[in-house]
Amino acid sequence: MRPSVRRDQIVELLLRHQRLTVEELAQRLGASQETIRRDLNELGAQNRLRKFHGGAALPDSLGEGAFRLRMVENLEAKRAIARRAAALFAPGEALFIDTGSTTIALAGELAQHSGLTVITNAASIAHLVSRSGANPTFLLGGEHRHESGQNLGPMALRQIEGFAPAHAVLTVGGLTADGAMDFDLQEAEIARAMIARARQVTLLADASKLGRPALFRLCGLEAVSRLVTDLPPPAVLATALAAAGVEVLLVDKPEDLTE
Repeated sequence: MRPSVRRDQIVELLLRHQRLTVEELAQRLGASQETIRRDLNELGAQNRLRKFHGGAALPDSLGEGAFRLRMVENLEAKRAIARRAAALFAPGEALFIDTGSTTIALAGELAQHSGLTVITNAASIAHLVSRSGANPTFLLGGEHRHESGQNLGPMALRQIEGFAPAHAVLTVGGLTADGAMDFDLQEAEIARAMIARARQVTLLADASKLGRPALFRLCGLEAVSRLVTDLPPPAVLATALAAAGVEVLLVDKPEDLTE
């Protein structure tokens, strides 16, 4: 395996698992621990990870504060949702993808695909899906938010208007019978703009988001094509989703929530 490929895989593993030891990385990648240590030194110098004694973790530049906490909450469910969602898209299709812990997991899955065009405001997502060179990727510019590694604001919104992809794949802060919602105004603006320009909207939401309201409305359920989640929605929400014609896709098998 080429060192550049192995190092990309180390970064992807850290995006999924948050922190791993040298021994764990060596076992997963079939490399010696000495080789992994050299890789970690190189990746640390590039600020692509943060080294600690005996292993490595996500770099501080990937996210801080609340976003960093979101990266580790319900991690196994988010990974299972990402695997389920990745199978929905075929070569030749174009996707908006917004910033979120579940969409970062999705990007790791899409990195194994080819022929997809991805438009995103998240630097980490752009890095993952473009790493093989097989998925054309557009990173929207704008005011950069260091905490979450995303670009926001009027410049990003104007750039969204220049695209018309088949899909918008979005995370949400909450989902109720009143629609999809978020807790952050600028993130909500990005999501609304992507919804307006896409033909189909796919929401990724683990069970903690179902039935939970948030401050800023993204869209009504009638604008949503699919919901990918890990558990059946509560009865009131399930009824509203059915009435709106939203397809609810659950993770395939219970074992999807395990290693």
